[in-house]
Amino acid sequence: MVLKENPKGENKQEDSPKKNAQSADAQNSSPQNPPAQEKDKDIVAMQEQLNAEKDRFLRLSAEFDNYRKRKQREIDEFKKFANETIFKQFLPVVDNLERAIVSAENNKNLNSLLEGVNLTYKEILKIFQAFNVKQVEAENQEFDPNFHQAVTRKETDDVPENTVTDVLQTGYVLHDRLIRPAMVVVAKPTGNENEKPKEK
Repeated sequence: MVLKENPKGENKQEDSPKKNAQSADAQNSSPQNPPAQEKDKDIVAMQEQLNAEKDRFLRLSAEFDNYRKRKQREIDEFKKFANETIFKQFLPVVDNLERAIVSAENNKNLNSLLEGVNLTYKEILKIFQAFNVKQVEAENQEFDPNFHQAVTRKETDDVPENTVTDVLQTGYVLHDRLIRPAMVVVAKPTGNENEKPKEK
């Protein structure tokens, strides 16, 4: 009887470590679910962050492209009008030549001077033309405040009202930008036709 009971006792002692190992495995396997959910949450968060960074990159790329285009426009604008100051300095020279031409025309003995001044004047105008500097059309034109500066008005019925009768100083444009308006005299009606007899 004793010999039969001992093996049963040993079997019970051997079974207990197996049960302990199984229970330990069960405890180790039970927390595996939460880490899987956390991994999913991390993936979603990383995807959202990636999308946000992608949108940010696209916005920065668009802003940079706009900045580049704006800078290029500014550079082109600067190049277009970079010589404006130089041509402004040339204008008094042209004015003096115009006065010299008028003076020489009144003195017929100075034909050689007149010819030389005319050649110089034409050469300067050629330089202006090469850089897109053009004279403002004014004489016999309708007064335009965008290009003309009225110095005085002249009573006349020979031309319509607000017509430029005389140009006192030539105006100039660089490309399409006005760098100096033309100083002009503008016609106004004499008023003779509108005069009414005074009432006594």
